Amino acid sequence: MASDAELRRPASCGELFRAFNRLALQGFGGVLPVAHRTLVEQERWLSAPQFVELLTLGQVLPGPNIINMAIIIGDRFFGWRGALAAVAGLLLVPMVIVLALAVAYQQQAAHPAVAGALRGMGAVAAGLILATGVKLARTVRGNPMGLPACAAIGVATFALVGGLRWPMVWVVLGLGGLGMALAWRRIRQAEAAR
Repeated sequence: MASDAELRRPASCGELFRAFNRLALQGFGGVLPVAHRTLVEQERWLSAPQFVELLTLGQVLPGPNIINMAIIIGDRFFGWRGALAAVAGLLLVPMVIVLALAVAYQQQAAHPAVAGALRGMGAVAAGLILATGVKLARTVRGNPMGLPACAAIGVATFALVGGLRWPMVWVVLGLGGLGMALAWRRIRQAEAAR
């Protein structure tokens, strides 16, 4: 993982466009794992903690997480032109592909192989998301809440959303608020101890 000293910045809006286009095409249907690999490990535009911070912010803002992250990253480097280039890189070619696939699906929807392929793609997407979660778990060590509290909130989130099917917005507001309060309290305690 790149430290802050080893981070670099994109040379142009064109480089932003190409990087986001490449990650959108590689992660078709599951961009987040590819985004981490591209932005943190390959391009080294973000450190792992910065990626987690931007992902967290992207989840709180309305809209898709990766679009929010592209806007923030593009704006960070080149202002509104960078934000536009990053979002265009994410959406332009995949949109053309989706439109072409929609036409093809309309003609082949009844074929059993098409249904099987879609089920297989769902399993692959789930695996990619799980792998990204494992990678991002490394950043928990530096969290002010500590590992036990982070794990408890993660398990509670999974149980409430995945098991009990509670609406995600209420779980995020409730457990997210609890997590922020706990982190704030621990940070204040650490500052008072100094």
